[in-house]
Amino acid sequence: MVKKEPVIQVKDLYKIYRLGEEKVRALNGVDFVINRGEFCSIVGTSGSGKSTLLNMLAGLEKPTKGEIVIAGEHMETKKENQLVAFRREHIGFIFQSYNLLPTLSAVENVALPLTFQGVNRKMRTKRANELLNLVGLATHKKHKPTQMSGGQQQRVGMARALVVEPEIIFADEPTGNLDSVTSEEMMQLMRKVVYQRHQTLVMVTHDDHLASYADRIIRIKDGKVISITEKTEEERREMIEELKRTEQEKKEKERGMRK
Repeated sequence: MVKKEPVIQVKDLYKIYRLGEEKVRALNGVDFVINRGEFCSIVGTSGSGKSTLLNMLAGLEKPTKGEIVIAGEHMETKKENQLVAFRREHIGFIFQSYNLLPTLSAVENVALPLTFQGVNRKMRTKRANELLNLVGLATHKKHKPTQMSGGQQQRVGMARALVVEPEIIFADEPTGNLDSVTSEEMMQLMRKVVYQRHQTLVMVTHDDHLASYADRIIRIKDGKVISITEKTEEERREMIEELKRTEQEKKEKERGMRK
């Protein structure tokens, strides 16, 4: 059995907003743990507190009370400049709206975060190319966003999130702008990345079906965690085997098309 190593620990987390005289509890005493190499879904309807929770985990908002420990570091005590540096080094983001720069090619968009880390151009391009191959865009590296479909743009977004080799990837409704078929393909890709690279991925969604791809599902309602379900080791192995079969079938189909 694989030893579980906590990478995110949330303890007694509260976020209270003031609207005039009224107090709104966006998060109301949240506790959970996410382990390294897990695909975790945070599920809830609009107004449940899931987006606020994601913002807290990413250090984009400060909690009113409680602790957030990521990779052994307390997020709630960091100053803004420390949070910026931490996100740059340890966290990747996948956005619902892709957030690609329209004037840059796919490979340039993916390489961009490495520019801020001072990585030289040759190495930036090499790593960006490797990740575009991983997400199935080997033939689209020079394409600009307007020359790609929504699904292809989101694959570029995933490659960009991975390029800094982050501890954790946060995905905010990553299939929100995609059709159902492309959404399924994106979820398969996210699962592949988690299993092949032992990547920790935390996804916020309102969709129960998409959430079912995850190893751990945290359900949130009215600012409180109402349930946490986790796949067994056997279920996880079955998902990995299914992923391998799908990958093999895809390769065989591609070989057949080239003949």
